[in-house]
Amino acid sequence: MLILRYAIYRFGTMLLTLLVVSALIFVIINLPPGDFLSNQIAELKSTGQSAGVAKAEFLRKEYALDRPLWQQYLIWVGFIPGPHGFSGLIQGDFGWSFSAERPVAEIVGDALWLTVLVNLAAVGFVYLVALPLGVLAAARSRTWVDYSSAFVGYLGLATPNFLLALILFYYGHRYMNLPIGGLMDPSFEGQPMSWEKVRSILLHLIVPTFVIGTSGAAAMMQRLRANMLDELGKPYVETAIAKGMSPQRMLVKYPLRVAFNPFVADIGNLLPSMVSGSVLVSVVLGLQTIGPILLTALKTQDQFLAGFVLMFVALLTLLGTMISDVLLVLLDPRIRYEGREA
Repeated sequence: MLILRYAIYRFGTMLLTLLVVSALIFVIINLPPGDFLSNQIAELKSTGQSAGVAKAEFLRKEYALDRPLWQQYLIWVGFIPGPHGFSGLIQGDFGWSFSAERPVAEIVGDALWLTVLVNLAAVGFVYLVALPLGVLAAARSRTWVDYSSAFVGYLGLATPNFLLALILFYYGHRYMNLPIGGLMDPSFEGQPMSWEKVRSILLHLIVPTFVIGTSGAAAMMQRLRANMLDELGKPYVETAIAKGMSPQRMLVKYPLRVAFNPFVADIGNLLPSMVSGSVLVSVVLGLQTIGPILLTALKTQDQFLAGFVLMFVALLTLLGTMISDVLLVLLDPRIRYEGREA
């Protein structure tokens, strides 16, 4: 019951934090001088295209860009009515993309779930690789197992993701016949879900998952190894072994449980870092994720599109942090959370 109350409390603080983040995102997006429409209007005026200028001016009024900045923010979020009444983020209206001349929801619709799918697969890869290798390296420290794991870890940290993507782009397709480019076969795009489409998506996920998750797995493996070695050197480990507990059982019951705390706490940083770190990988491999969309939106100052994508990344960050906090409470009874509910 207390854990449920704490989860509700963390959800409430997450919503408040998301509100503050939305204001910061809106301010930062509007820091550069001008916007997409004002730049377009200046360009059209210089070429004497009056019809285009009239259309751009109409769009400025249609989406409240002619109002003060604070009113634009409240309309964008959906706290006050705009030209079309209450129609903001909290009402499910993500705005209009001026560069693509389409609603933002249409542009990011498929990209959102594909982004979540790719990054969840990468997170799963990180934990499946880092957990056993980190524990094994600590349990067999200063042996060939430890040195081999360290070499693999340093190699993963030192290799840029986009370079690894280029290498696998060529050799994976040539020698292993792995599908490269996109997250499904082009024939399945726009088609309803089927077993063939799922199989195509899973095959296309192999290379992006490995590329995006490699550096994260290497870093997390090194942290887990360091935490495990610190715990294995404490007196309670020798006491447990002296009392007859087997090394394997002792390793899982005590040092791993304590060393696992930072491992779980990294969930909050892992998801957003993978989304932001996969932008170049998505461009290289032609993935239909929100990374290339964000890059294009920032370059063209398409504020509604860029704002929504940044809000989505912020939401992933806060969700990951909330999940990690709740899991830490379940994992470690020493963490007291009653005082936070006051």
